[in-house]
Amino acid sequence: MSDEPPSAPAPSQRCGLVAIVGRPNVGKSTLLNALVGQKISITSDKAQTTRHRITGIRTVGAAQFVFVDTPGFQTRHTAALNRTLNRTVQAALADVDVVLFVVEAGRFGLPDAKVLGLLQDPGLKDKPVLLVANKLDAMARRTDVLPWLRGMQERHAFAEYVPMSAKKPADVERLFAIVERYLPEQPWLYDEDALTDRSERFIAGEIVREKLFRLTGDELPYTSTVVIDKFEEEPETATGPRRVRITATIVVERDQHKGMVIGEGGERLKRIGSEARQDLERLWDARVFLELWVRVRSGWADDERHLRSYGYE
Repeated sequence: MSDEPPSAPAPSQRCGLVAIVGRPNVGKSTLLNALVGQKISITSDKAQTTRHRITGIRTVGAAQFVFVDTPGFQTRHTAALNRTLNRTVQAALADVDVVLFVVEAGRFGLPDAKVLGLLQDPGLKDKPVLLVANKLDAMARRTDVLPWLRGMQERHAFAEYVPMSAKKPADVERLFAIVERYLPEQPWLYDEDALTDRSERFIAGEIVREKLFRLTGDELPYTSTVVIDKFEEEPETATGPRRVRITATIVVERDQHKGMVIGEGGERLKRIGSEARQDLERLWDARVFLELWVRVRSGWADDERHLRSYGYE
């Protein structure tokens, strides 16, 4: 007989889809990036920055978390773009195992209530919904958290209450431990080191769009988008890193918007391109050559055909 103690059984794998939902600007994309550990979803102060269902993947121990970042549910506008975004939110909820309902700690308004109304659909009654009270660090008085949470208990039977800040690593790790308990026991869907199911071509467009919105602020309406026209790669060689050559078009609705994007002497467009290129080089560890153009296409955000051609589902 061997004197060695029996080895402990390997922990069973857990894997599940986790939706991140909430009104615009509550920090959903920032939270997704923190959970994945890398920027895969763009962030800005402009509402409706996230327009696609973006999947981020993180494997921690025996658990694989497949996060679905959704657009902020739109209640103010009725253009075709907004209807498409809202359908994306509803489709995401139908597929997932766990829902993270993200709100700003201490706040709950009519837009939050409309999103919460989606979660009270009879078809979702068996899905655990966790209340993520984000931006806790922005609350003036922490003593206000408990009475606010008691009020939230009356609004919905949340499975968990998680006050946190997506910018604090310790809070993010705590959220992982909480969510893991709700993942089904099943094999992983992706490789252990996978981060997203989105292509580099898609990520390039998102990064350009982030810089567009950050550098134009409130001047530019959110009905602007980015289309990748060309994406070519040259593999790494003994004398240099991989090279990626990208041509992209920024689509706006009016001539005056085109002027806003280009800026005086073309300076703003150059800065958008420079900052996007630097982010992509860091993300991919590659040399990136980025060429940007600006095109006016009136009414594209309310045209179903244009929406499909630009990749909106």
